[in-house]
Amino acid sequence: MALSPCGSNSFDSGLEIKTRSVEQTLIPLVSQITTLINHKDKPRKSEKTLRAIQRVGQAVNMAVGRFVTVGEAIAIENQELKEEMSFACYEARRAGDTIAHLTDVVTLEPPETDGRATIFSDKAGMVKAARMLLSSVTKVLVLADRIVIKQIIASRNKVLTTLEQLEKVSSFQEFVQIFSQFGNEMVEFAHLTGDRQNDLKDEKKKARMAAARAVLEKCTMMLLTASKTCLRHPDCDSARINKDGVFQRMRLALEQVIEIVTEARPNGEGDILPVSIYMGIREYKNQLEGLREGLCLLSKESLTALLEVILEHTEDFTDSAYTSHEHRERILGLSRQARLELEQLNAAWMQTQNPKAAEATEEMELAILKTCQCMNELKKELHNAAAELAADLLKYHADHIVLKALKVSGGEGSLEALAKYTCELSEQKEQLVETCRLLRHISGTEPLEITCIHAEDTFQVIGPQIISAAQTLALHPSSKIAKENLDVFCEAWESQLNDMSILLREIIDLFEGRRGEKRTYLSLPRPGKLSANLKTIKPVKLDSEEQTAIAKVGLELRLLTSDLDSESEKWEDQEHEIARQGQGMSSMAYSMYLFTRGEGLLKTTQDLFHQAEVFAEEGFKLFSSLQAFSTQLGDDEKAIFAAETDKLVALCQQLQITARMPVQGKNSTFLKVDSSIQNTKSILTVVVYILPLCNKLIKKYKCEQSSLGSPQSWRETPLQTPVHEDGLSGKNGNGFGVKSLEHHMANLTFLESK
Repeated sequence: MALSPCGSNSFDSGLEIKTRSVEQTLIPLVSQITTLINHKDKPRKSEKTLRAIQRVGQAVNMAVGRFVTVGEAIAIENQELKEEMSFACYEARRAGDTIAHLTDVVTLEPPETDGRATIFSDKAGMVKAARMLLSSVTKVLVLADRIVIKQIIASRNKVLTTLEQLEKVSSFQEFVQIFSQFGNEMVEFAHLTGDRQNDLKDEKKKARMAAARAVLEKCTMMLLTASKTCLRHPDCDSARINKDGVFQRMRLALEQVIEIVTEARPNGEGDILPVSIYMGIREYKNQLEGLREGLCLLSKESLTALLEVILEHTEDFTDSAYTSHEHRERILGLSRQARLELEQLNAAWMQTQNPKAAEATEEMELAILKTCQCMNELKKELHNAAAELAADLLKYHADHIVLKALKVSGGEGSLEALAKYTCELSEQKEQLVETCRLLRHISGTEPLEITCIHAEDTFQVIGPQIISAAQTLALHPSSKIAKENLDVFCEAWESQLNDMSILLREIIDLFEGRRGEKRTYLSLPRPGKLSANLKTIKPVKLDSEEQTAIAKVGLELRLLTSDLDSESEKWEDQEHEIARQGQGMSSMAYSMYLFTRGEGLLKTTQDLFHQAEVFAEEGFKLFSSLQAFSTQLGDDEKAIFAAETDKLVALCQQLQITARMPVQGKNSTFLKVDSSIQNTKSILTVVVYILPLCNKLIKKYKCEQSSLGSPQSWRETPLQTPVHEDGLSGKNGNGFGVKSLEHHMANLTFLESK
C-alpha cells in the first residue's frame, strides 16, 4: 500500500502491510491527513475554512487518542511486545497533539485587513507530524497483527498436541474423550485461520491457505473413521497404514498454515511455484513488447532460451498418452511455427541495427505482431487440449464405477476382485494427476495454479488411502467401521472430483474473459435508475465475521450453480427457452455466491437484495415456461412435474417477500442476507432436478414420435444421464461430507473453505 500524503515526501514506515484490515484502518487517516496537507499550497484562508481545518485536526487527534488507548491496553496484555507497542503509541499520541496544535485557530497568525489568516506557517512541522503519525499508527497495527499470528500459532500448537495424543490412544473410551477436545480446538483454529484467509492481501497466500484448510477439514473426518478402524483391528497393517497417512497429511497442512501466516519457509526456501506455460508465454510476450521501447536492452539469445523453455514444457502435452492425436499434431506444428517466427524476428531485429534500412522498423513491428499471434494460438491450443481432456475425464468418471466396485469387492472379502479394481483406481489416479498438471500449465493465474497443485496432491494421496481402506474391509468384510471408513475416503475422492469440475469452469471462464462475472449476465441497477424504495435504504457491506459465517452456505450455492451449468450444457439446443432460463438463474446465483466472498459485482447488502428479487422474478418466468411444457405430458408425468413446479413457485414467492422486507440494524440485515442465500439455494436445488427431467422427457417423446415426425414444440436434446438420489439429496452438493460427520459428532464444527 502506497501512502503519499506529503507530496514528494512519500510515506514509508519501513513496514509491509500484508492484511486488508490494517490497510482499511489506515485509509481514513490518510484521507484526513491528505486534506490537511493539501491546504499548504493555499496559505490564506477565511475564518470559516480555518474552523473547518481545526475540526479536522481535532478529529484526527481525538481518533488517535482513542486508538492509542487500545494499543496501550494491548501492550499491557502482551509483555513481549510491550516496549515496541508503548513507544509506537507514544509517537502516535505526540504526532496527534502536534497536528492539533498546528491546526488550532488560536495559534495562527492574526488576520490581515482582508479578514484572512495565514495557516501552516510551520509547513515542515506539519509534514513531519503527518509522517510520524502514519508511521507510528502503522507500527501499532502491525504489532497488533503479530498478536493475531501468535494466537494462530498457539491454536495450532494445541491442535498438534491433541493430535499426538489421538495417535497414541489404545481404547475407544480414551479416543472419544480426546477427539471431543480435538473437535473444539479445531473449531477455534477454523475461526482464526478463516478470518486470516479473508484478511490476506496476497492472493497466492489466500489460495495456499484455502488449500491447507481444505485438507484439514476433509482429514478431520478421515481421522475419525481411520482411527476407529485401527482401534477395532489393531493387528491389521493396512488399517495402520491408512491411519498413519491421515495423521501425516494433517501435520503437513498445519505446518503449511503456519508457514503462510509467519512467512517462514523450511531451509530458507522461497514461495516459488513450478514454471507453467502460461507464465512463460506471458513473460515471453512482455519481452517482445519491450523490443519496441529499447532494442538494445535484450539479446536474441535470451529470447531464444525463453522460447525453448516454453516449448520444452509443451512436451507435457505432446508426451501425454491422454492427449488426442489432433491436439498433439497442432501443438507440434505451432511449436515449429513459433521457432520460425522468432528466427524471422531476429533477422528483422538485425536489420534495425542498420541506420540505412528505412523500412526495418515496420518489418520489426510486423515480426513482433506475428510472433505474439503465434504464441496466442499456441496458448489457445494448449488450453483446448487440457480443458477437453479434463472435461472428458470428469464425465467418464462421473458415475464412480470403480469406487462402487471396490466397496462391493471389499464387502465380499474378494481379494482377487479387489486387486483388479485397485489397479483400475491407480490408473484413474494417474490420469487425474496428469490432467491436473496440464491444467496448471493453462490455469491463467497463480491462485488457480496453486489450486491445481492442491488437486494434484489430493488425488495423489487419497488414491492409495482408498486402496488401504478397501484392503482392510476385504480382510474384515463384516466390520461396519471398516466399511464406514472406506465410504469416507470414497466420498473425499468424489468431493475432489467435484472441486476439480469447479476449478475447470473457473479456468475456462478466465480464459474466455468471464472472470468475476458469470457469463455476461448483469442484473444490478444502472446508476440513476434505482427505484424509489431502493434509495431509502442505506446499503452496507458484510464485515469479516459475517462473511465467515455466510461462507459455508455460499460455497453450497456455488456447487449448485456448477451442477446447474453441467445440466444446462447437456441440452443440444442451448437456445431452448427452459435451458436459457436455467443458465440465467445460474449466473445470478453465482454473482450472489461471489458476494459471500466479498467479490464480484454485488458490493452491498442492498445489491444482494435487488439481485435476489430479480432472481425470484426469473424463477416465475421459468415456472410459466414449465407450465406450458407440462401441457404435453402424460397424466403420471404431469403429476410428478406439477409437484416440483409448485415447489418452485412457492420458494420464489418466499424469496421475493424476503428480498422486499424492510429491516433495520446489523443483526436483522445479516439474517435477511442469510435467508436470501438459503432461499436461493433451495430454488436452485429444485431447478437442478427439473432441468434434467425436462431433457429426459423431451428425448422420450422425441423417440416415441420419431416414426410420425417430432412435434415442433419438442426440441432435440442429447442423451440424459439418470438423476441419482445422492445428487438430489445434496450429498454431492456438499463437498465436505458434513452430514456424514454430524452423524458421528454433532457438536463438531468443521473448517469451512473460503
